[in-house]
Amino acid sequence: MNFKVIKSETIFRGRVFDLQVDEIEYNSGNKSVRETAVHNGGAVIVAVTKEKKIIFVKQFRYPLKKTLLELPAGKLNKDEDPIVCAERELKEETGYDAENFIKLGAICTTPGFCTEILHIFLAEDLTAGNHNREEGEYGMEIYEFTVDEVEQKISSGEIYDSKTICGFHLAKNYFK
Repeated sequence: MNFKVIKSETIFRGRVFDLQVDEIEYNSGNKSVRETAVHNGGAVIVAVTKEKKIIFVKQFRYPLKKTLLELPAGKLNKDEDPIVCAERELKEETGYDAENFIKLGAICTTPGFCTEILHIFLAEDLTAGNHNREEGEYGMEIYEFTVDEVEQKISSGEIYDSKTICGFHLAKNYFK
C-alpha cells in the first residue's frame, strides 16, 4: 500500500450497509477521501431440479425501480456462516429445501466502493415446500429454466444481474 489512513469514521449505520469515510494520505503527501459501503455479504443459490432446470426468482429491485430475473440470494446476518444463509434464503424465497449444497466460489460485487462478498452455492436434490417470504418479497415469482434458456436470456439482456450471471457460469463450469 502506498498510503496510510489518517481518519476513519462510520457516518451512517443502515439495515443493509454502513457508510464509512476514510481520510487517507499517500506516501507522496497528497491526501484523498475514500467512501466505503460496508456490507455483511450474502449467499447466492444455483438450485437445480432433478429435470436439470435452474430455479430463478423475479422480483422488484427498489434501487433500479425494475423487476429483475435472478438466482435466489440473500444477505448474511452478522457473523453468519454463508451456508446457513444459503439454506435459509432458498427456503424463504422459493420454498425449496436442498439435500446437497456445494460451494462454487465467491465474488466481490463492486470492489471500488463496497465490501460485499457473495458466496455462490450449488443446491441439488431439491424438495418442494412452502416459501417464507419477507414483506418486500411478496410479489416474487418463481421460474425454472434450462441451461440453454438461461444462456439465451443472458445473451438477449433479459438477465443482467451480475451475481446471477456469475453463479450460472460457476455452476456450468462445475458440471463440465
